[in-house]
Amino acid sequence: MRHITVLSGGHGGAKFIDGLLHGIAAGTLPGVAADATVTVVANTADDLWIHGLKVCPDLDTVMYTLGGGLDHDRGWGRTQETWSVKEDLEAYGAPNTWFGLGDRDIATHLVRTQMLEAGFALSQVTDALCERWLRPKYGEGVRLLPMTDDRVETHVAIADPDSPSGRRVVHFQEYWVRLHAAVPAEQLVFVGLDAATPGPGVLDAITNADLVVVPPSNPVVSVGTILGVPGLREVLRATSAPVVGVSPIIGGSHVRGMAEQMLAAVGAEVSAAGVGLHYGARTAGGVIDGWLVDIVDAKALPRLEQAGLRAAAAPLWMHSSEQTAAMATAAISLVG
Repeated sequence: MRHITVLSGGHGGAKFIDGLLHGIAAGTLPGVAADATVTVVANTADDLWIHGLKVCPDLDTVMYTLGGGLDHDRGWGRTQETWSVKEDLEAYGAPNTWFGLGDRDIATHLVRTQMLEAGFALSQVTDALCERWLRPKYGEGVRLLPMTDDRVETHVAIADPDSPSGRRVVHFQEYWVRLHAAVPAEQLVFVGLDAATPGPGVLDAITNADLVVVPPSNPVVSVGTILGVPGLREVLRATSAPVVGVSPIIGGSHVRGMAEQMLAAVGAEVSAAGVGLHYGARTAGGVIDGWLVDIVDAKALPRLEQAGLRAAAAPLWMHSSEQTAAMATAAISLVG
């Protein structure tokens, strides 16, 4: 295998990719060439405009993680961050200070916003940012592609007794950051997704891959929105490359984030098997061929296999690059 494509959200996907790259460098991944390239197609439906800046949380989390700039204690944002701008915005009584932009992180958003306003597409801007974060370490061996250059945003409908309709709609980031996903999500609204087109290079990255990986990212608002870009699901079904997924659910709950809330919002079962069945086998009209679950969920393997999926169990906690590389090895072995 020389070309691997990963459909990624933020934290979980980024940690998996970091382990995958560690395995490539160490030569421990079965059938994967030492000079294999990795293309990451990242979710952009979490993106938002705030304080006049364009913020792309998942693109930045992948970029910072692979480039060595992520604050791993928080799981987002920059290392050695300071918060002077945020503190002064709060002092002014500015709105939306619940979304904390660190001083170092703001530099990324300023560059992105200036380039977008100058007429560059998001894919071009992302490539320019990667000149700092990815090229020095990986050269042309890693590419980061937005799923689309078009504006797509995820919004969440929640109960609001003060509204005439009994509900109101908030941006996904407000639901996650300000409300901490503590209230039920009654409905998800993907603004602009139906009219979006795949970003440059995205379809080719899937068509020409030797392996496509769906990492342990949120299956609804990360991978789900990538698959919702018109034409992308069809290309994934048609690629000659095997497609393997890794469960974000271990022992009936998500590892990080809000997969449980989002799966419930779309009526999907909150379990390792439930997510695998939510994606579905390509032989039955779904999008994956194999599904890796944690060893605590091994009892789900017969159910997954009956649905047409190759299934296996392995430790899925990503506590180190070595453990995550071993996880990637198990996933590749499942469909290799």
